[in-house]
Amino acid sequence: MIGRRAFLGSLALAAQPPPARPNVVVFLADDMGWGDIGCFGSQDIVTPNIDRLAAEGVKLTGCYANGPVCTPTRCGLMTGRYQQRYGKGLEWALLPTGVNIGLDPKHTTLPRLLKSAGYKTGIFGKWHLGRETQFNPVHHGFDEFFGLTGGNVDMYSKEDRFKNYDLYDGLKKAPSQPGYLTEMLAARAERFITANRANPFFCYVPFNAVHWPFQAPNRPQTVRSLKTWYDGTRLGEYKPMLEAMDAAIGRILNTLDRLGLADNTLVIFTNDNGGERLSDNGPFRHHKATLWEGGIRVPGLIRWPGKLPKAKTSRQTCVSMDFTATIAAACGVTAAPSEPFDGIDLTPILAGREAERDRDLFWRINQPKQIVRAVRSGTWKFVLDGGIGNLYDLSKDSGETRDLFYVYPEIAETLRKKYEAWEKSLPNA
Repeated sequence: MIGRRAFLGSLALAAQPPPARPNVVVFLADDMGWGDIGCFGSQDIVTPNIDRLAAEGVKLTGCYANGPVCTPTRCGLMTGRYQQRYGKGLEWALLPTGVNIGLDPKHTTLPRLLKSAGYKTGIFGKWHLGRETQFNPVHHGFDEFFGLTGGNVDMYSKEDRFKNYDLYDGLKKAPSQPGYLTEMLAARAERFITANRANPFFCYVPFNAVHWPFQAPNRPQTVRSLKTWYDGTRLGEYKPMLEAMDAAIGRILNTLDRLGLADNTLVIFTNDNGGERLSDNGPFRHHKATLWEGGIRVPGLIRWPGKLPKAKTSRQTCVSMDFTATIAAACGVTAAPSEPFDGIDLTPILAGREAERDRDLFWRINQPKQIVRAVRSGTWKFVLDGGIGNLYDLSKDSGETRDLFYVYPEIAETLRKKYEAWEKSLPNA
């Protein structure tokens, strides 16, 4: 027989409400280098708010972007799948002249899954998955959209380099208004979080910083022309631009604190690809638009109080689309059976319930004159660039300085076959 005290205790346990579903905030930087933030080694740029996420969560040193340029990674993050599954137009950054190219709303996206589960969803920043109305974020499950549809705009005029005004509020262009865009995006994200504090919410903040044009805050006289679009220096424009993004992140984190939401909010920070010419890509070879480590290795930070440890560093190999699967699992939603996630839920590994494990990850990018391919398997990486195969052991050579193709030809051949099998699994490969 069960005792009275035990019986009453079981009733009290049964009467407790289920744990609240977590809110989610995702910050995505644009063209930032590995070594551009304090917690990843920056010596000249100060980022206390991003560093706070490292101190209060998990730092991912084995994190990759789905692609070496903007659009591919954003597609992978929104779908949780390899972007190559959605057509070759999404493997390269969509250009201002491109029409009728974008992520088709018939596909399942993370915001749509979350919205169907009762989440309020908002995007405040750079979309870059199709400029035309049919590709607008509101057709992909976002309740709110404030930002740019294309790849880059002047921070003050909100025009691209061809003078096309590209600041939207939902489906309509937003009225022309003064202000530094990074700060405007933070303000809208704060408003969204405040308005939906009583509901579970997904707040996606893909900054267009620190992508060119390089413009510091508080300098509205520096509206760029086509002639000056790429001008800038690291300390003169890039540093204050990135520090302004860090301050914007701080505003949003402080809003979570002020509203008492931080303890039940999963926060992720990462980058869409390696940095460009004003960036510090750390120990890695090359830069944005390549499949060398400097083009695809990115910082990753994830904070989830009570679920993940503080101040932990994980070497687990992961990629943008893993964040999608991680968010979905945390929020209790599952992928569509017809479009299962390629990414994995990182929580069991980062929480220490499972051991770190080897992964096979694949990249393909359509360069103007050739297709470049790469695969990482365990600590090995194989790159096929210009018809030439290169093999590296990243555990000993993260800078990809010593090609081991002729030292270990059998490993190179194994990785090549793995890549070919993956590519054959893609539609219209």
